[in-house]
Amino acid sequence: MAILKILKYPDSTLKKISRPVEAMTGDTVRLIQDMVETMYAAPGVGLAAPQVGALQRIIVVDIDYQNPGSNLIKLINPEIHRAEGEVVWEEGCLSVTDFTAEVKRAARVEVIGLNEQEKEVRVEAEGLLSVALQHEIDHLNGKLFIDRISRLKHELYTRRLKKMLRTGKTQPESPRLMI
Repeated sequence: MAILKILKYPDSTLKKISRPVEAMTGDTVRLIQDMVETMYAAPGVGLAAPQVGALQRIIVVDIDYQNPGSNLIKLINPEIHRAEGEVVWEEGCLSVTDFTAEVKRAARVEVIGLNEQEKEVRVEAEGLLSVALQHEIDHLNGKLFIDRISRLKHELYTRRLKKMLRTGKTQPESPRLMI
């Protein structure tokens, strides 16, 4: 297993729509293992394949950061089957440096995907798990959480990031867990 490089906004790969996984191969299994290791090392509670440069519909999520691996969810070709209610959650992202914002999401979701044995998996989620699943599925569709905030907040973040990149003075990333 290997820790992969996490792409950072504004990398154009993060804006592309991922392709469905047609069949499980050794490379696919290895990618999923590497994604899990990368997510835990970051540390984060979720990671989507596009964040590590692979435009495949694969996500990994584990919101139980105190017991890594005990509630790990690995989904291939996940789709939100049902969404209800509304919740506002402060989100951050491993691909969006040093920024969090409140994002409106569905309070509860049912997600259907495949596991590594290509068997259908249904995940009923609420709270952080619901938010994390929606956040990661957004990545598969070329969306970042900053695409869900006001244009003003998005522009302010983009300007700040450009200045940080231009001056070479990047602020340390938050020690909080990121989705």
